[in-house]
Amino acid sequence: MKTTKQLPIEVRGSHARPLGMSPARFLRDYWQKRPLLIRNAFPGFQPPLQPDDLAGLACEPGALARLIVHDEKHDRWQLNSGPLDEADFARTPDSNWTLLVQDVDKWDADVAGLLQHFSFLPSWRVDDVMVSYAEPGGGVGAHVDQYDVFLLQGLGQRHWAISDDPMAPKEFRRDVELKQLAHFEPTHEWLLEPGDMLYLPPDMPHDGVAFGGPCMTFSVGMRAPSQAELTGDLADHIAERLPDDLRYTDPDLKPSTATGEIDRAALARLRFALPFAAALDDVMLRDWFGRFITRYRNAQVPAPLEKPLAAEALARQLAAGARLLRHPWSRLAWSKGKASCTLFASGQAYAATPELAQQLCEQRELGASGTLDETGQSLLLALVNDGHLLLRKARRRR
Repeated sequence: MKTTKQLPIEVRGSHARPLGMSPARFLRDYWQKRPLLIRNAFPGFQPPLQPDDLAGLACEPGALARLIVHDEKHDRWQLNSGPLDEADFARTPDSNWTLLVQDVDKWDADVAGLLQHFSFLPSWRVDDVMVSYAEPGGGVGAHVDQYDVFLLQGLGQRHWAISDDPMAPKEFRRDVELKQLAHFEPTHEWLLEPGDMLYLPPDMPHDGVAFGGPCMTFSVGMRAPSQAELTGDLADHIAERLPDDLRYTDPDLKPSTATGEIDRAALARLRFALPFAAALDDVMLRDWFGRFITRYRNAQVPAPLEKPLAAEALARQLAAGARLLRHPWSRLAWSKGKASCTLFASGQAYAATPELAQQLCEQRELGASGTLDETGQSLLLALVNDGHLLLRKARRRR
């Protein structure tokens, strides 16, 4: 009888292979299936952000920050949502507290640079880089995430405990504001050093606690819209495009035998009257999903220019050496149909060529556009005027 080979839960990475294996093997054997600890995933890793910088970012009005303090003696948890100020940090104890800041990659280019190591995943699948700083004993308690996450240790040590028991209970505590698990029995425990990385698939119980001294972790989280979110947005998308004269009809109606009953025939007519994803043609499905996935979970959106730029003015500035930078809050994706190509940016759709659309998704900075056709030039102008591309003028030589 042939036995199935046990897959390792711990491997060793290298500069050439941060995952400890090829991306294809990782996706086949681990992605959304089982956890994996990669020792030395990033050899000699130096955090692209310092704790003081993270604390400063947490005080910005637009930052998504949380300060969590744990009273270990009484097992009480205090949550303070940002924006924070210096007084909040002055009141923290010497241990058992943590600071979490989401979307740090939108604020810091060096943190955003970490995402290049995850280019084996579709770019629209990546959500954000959350950075957590903790003093000894600091954490958020045992919990589950509804998305894939890569936990990269950046500073100090963190003790991680996980449970890969499929029968592990998932009930939450009712006495704390945080969504902590009421019961947690780990099956694996590790102490992570800088450069180590832990991958966890969705819905896996885990608990991370700073150990020994100050600790910083970079969490690369994935975008995982729920079926409810997908269905709701798709329903709205269809409703906006269906003509008002398409209504529920019942030309086959028979005399009612039970007053007020919604019978099987009525349910069948409702299914016919609600053409959801299964009934969508490719064009509409692509249009809806492209808009949705680039808008989903965006805390902010780029603002259009108060005074739109003319095509001639944009061309002159690009010819003079100006560069186009992608707005950090702009999410891009694109899709090609039989006769057209569309670029999606934070819920908006633009006509594009496949070559330029892919370039815009791959690169955060572009230069002169003299070789672009009319569609490409119109696209860049629209993206600039809608705020998705920021114009950086060329520096004058002294």
